[in-house]
Amino acid sequence: MRKYFGTDGIRGRANGVITPELALKVGQAAGLVFQRGDYRHRVVIGKDTRLSGYMIETALVAGFTSVGMDVLLLGPMPTPAVAMLTRSMRADLGVMISASHNPYEDNGIKLFGPDGFKLNDDVERGIEALLDGELHKRLAGSRDLGRAKRIESVHARYIEFAKRTLPRHVTLDGLRVVVDCANGAAYRVAPETLWELGAEVIAIGTEPDGFNINRDVGSTAPTALVSKVRELRADIGIALDGDADRVLIVDEKGQMVDGDQLMAVVARSWKEDDRLTRAGLVATIMSNLGLERYLGGIGLTLARTAVGDRYVLEHMREHGYNLGGEQSGHIIMSDYATTGDGLVAALQLLSVVKRQERPVSEVCHCFDPLPQILKNVRYRSGEPLRQEAVVTAIENARERLGDSGRLVIRPSGTEPVIRVMAEGDDRSLVSEVVDEVVDAVTRVAA
Repeated sequence: MRKYFGTDGIRGRANGVITPELALKVGQAAGLVFQRGDYRHRVVIGKDTRLSGYMIETALVAGFTSVGMDVLLLGPMPTPAVAMLTRSMRADLGVMISASHNPYEDNGIKLFGPDGFKLNDDVERGIEALLDGELHKRLAGSRDLGRAKRIESVHARYIEFAKRTLPRHVTLDGLRVVVDCANGAAYRVAPETLWELGAEVIAIGTEPDGFNINRDVGSTAPTALVSKVRELRADIGIALDGDADRVLIVDEKGQMVDGDQLMAVVARSWKEDDRLTRAGLVATIMSNLGLERYLGGIGLTLARTAVGDRYVLEHMREHGYNLGGEQSGHIIMSDYATTGDGLVAALQLLSVVKRQERPVSEVCHCFDPLPQILKNVRYRSGEPLRQEAVVTAIENARERLGDSGRLVIRPSGTEPVIRVMAEGDDRSLVSEVVDEVVDAVTRVAA
């Protein structure tokens, strides 16, 4: 168990868990871990639009400069942009200050290595080992302190990067696009990218005030986007989350399209164009069985990992895949990016829509999802999943589902909750087995 890092960096209540003191130490510890030669080291720092970003940014700057690292400040930028700029600017380390889709009260610190990839568990453990140590003994001398400066051209650089993920001849002329930026990190770059590609753009969620990130907007609250798409009879709606590494699509009928359908569209298109490096893609245990069956029908496989885009990416890198993602809308296209990129994923879909000249509702209906039910059980302490009654209930549930469904039981990585998910062809059976397992866990956890 790690003390600070979770499945996606360090995250918690701003000025509660994520304090200036912690951010200062993270800057010092990470800076020391990534000093790997006798030269001036540099770190790039981006953030979303939360009020607490100012506080955390300032503390991180103090931490990095105190151990002799120069700091390049990007301001509000999407997480994938920070990863891309870490590589592009030859930085030794990248930092994104964000709690993704969480409300403004939370914040987090995500770290990227010089290759633009999120840190692996071993490196995070090395940073944790320093956090509670005597960092003051390893500070830089007065002449070796780092400097900090703000970089002004980063928005244009990321916009150009996003546009270049499409062939030069592809334009979005004739498409009416509603984009919801969640009052978050992409509030400037996403609408401008779509406009430069020729789309008629209607942008919502583009007035951040430090408090309204993800509030009734964005990929976790798509009601406003659905309403706007229907009102304006738009061709498509695009919802990003607070740091723009995930995306949710709304078709012209106002129906939502999740990450599973989006991965299916891209996989089919890339297969036809012979762009897949492996005959399949990588997703998590939460992706719908319908996706797996669809891919099998077109000659592709689905490799599954634990929940979390970092695990998807690790499997992709290890086994040579260039497409993967999560049902939640984290879509990873390693030909372009080292992390999920909501805008780039949306552009790939739009290019397919333009090429096929069909409505989004038709392009994105690759398969009918199987009935899937997810319930959470909160517990106080201990290990409920090791109890004999729970083990027996899980075995019985799997036996009842047989080959016609799946059962996934997993503890949350961020809170004392057991997640129980089942799916299959028979909705009533799926509901029954979920309730049986939930009841068993509840009795043990009481």
